Amino acid sequence: MNPQHLRIAQLGEYSRRQFLGGTLAAAAAAPLVGAATSLAAEEAATSGRKIKLGLVGCGGRGNWIGHLFQRHGGYQLHAVADYFPHVVDRAGEELGVDKARRFSGLSGYQKVIESGVEAVALIVPPCFLAEQATAAVAAGLHVYMCKPCAVDVHGCLRIEAAGKAATQKQRVYLVDYQMPTDPVNIRVAERIRRGEIGKIAKVSTQGYNGGRADPPKTANIESRLQNLVWDNDMEIGGGFINSYDIHAIDAAIWLLGRRPVAASGSSRIFRADPHGTSHDSISVVYDYGDGLIHEHSGMALPNTAPGYIRCTAYGQNGWGVIDYTEQASLDVRHKKPMAGKVVNLYEAGAVRNIARFHNEVLVGGHYDNPTVRRAVDGCLTCILGREAALRHGRLTMEELLKENRRVEVDLSGLKV
Repeated sequence: MNPQHLRIAQLGEYSRRQFLGGTLAAAAAAPLVGAATSLAAEEAATSGRKIKLGLVGCGGRGNWIGHLFQRHGGYQLHAVADYFPHVVDRAGEELGVDKARRFSGLSGYQKVIESGVEAVALIVPPCFLAEQATAAVAAGLHVYMCKPCAVDVHGCLRIEAAGKAATQKQRVYLVDYQMPTDPVNIRVAERIRRGEIGKIAKVSTQGYNGGRADPPKTANIESRLQNLVWDNDMEIGGGFINSYDIHAIDAAIWLLGRRPVAASGSSRIFRADPHGTSHDSISVVYDYGDGLIHEHSGMALPNTAPGYIRCTAYGQNGWGVIDYTEQASLDVRHKKPMAGKVVNLYEAGAVRNIARFHNEVLVGGHYDNPTVRRAVDGCLTCILGREAALRHGRLTMEELLKENRRVEVDLSGLKV
């Protein structure tokens, strides 16, 4: 894909309510987020230097995360870009970025890269992350990136290559997943890996949400680049299993330390009056080659079912839950159960990742960039499940990689 055909899309109002179809108590969230922010500010004051950062993607989550970078205290927001001029201007005003360093259109991200920043935060729909991340790493920048990393195998392989190049250039490259940052999730995962529930026989992952508005399409895809409408478009977001369920699937990859070798599944579009190509109801069974069963279930429909993201591991002697919205837990036979609240993870996880990114950029020496490998494996796992379900059959990872299918996005009529 030619660089001038890329664009920065407004992410829309990616609030906590929209993300999970429910709310968490602000009072419960405040102590954790406040503590994390305080630690981050203390770290920034100690270091005495701010990272000159460019923000690409200034819609709902992009603008929101820009404020989190500012709140950390260790970043200077130097340049911003978004496809939509009014979106980038609003963000520029709120974040205090000079008008001369606010860029819009398809090529805005290149102008951010060339503006003198030392790091970029890429908060854009996944179909363009590979191109933008590759350009940022080639320019010698550190990269902070949203998930999922791509919509197809081609994009995943480019992200993998960009991660390797970043390591060779001694640059930090962090992909912002939240579940593996939660203290209770970490304790549960550690105890499972130690074998406390015995050999894992089965893993179950779920990603349920209320769906997205899917209005009629217009002359070009500009209308799909706002308010998360693009979640309905497989070519832009990769399908709901890739754009939403991936949190749960990433947790499974994180817990197990490996990706599956094959998948079987089925999926359909059930939402009323659909216009996008994303399937909103899916069931997949993953095969890891050693008898381990991994069942995944995903649904994105406004049917009032509770929204949640969860990974459960069942062993010979017990079971454990890694969760996004409620509580993580471990129940082992003949032992006292363990459980703890997962608090405001959507924000608290990003705060932790922003602090980690800052520390690794300034301190240096940590260039193995492990979140890239896991992000690629998790994305490939979602694509494998999506493709197996679309074909209503079994597909191996080897076959998927050999196909190396590229999903094209029609960018005709968009502003360069």
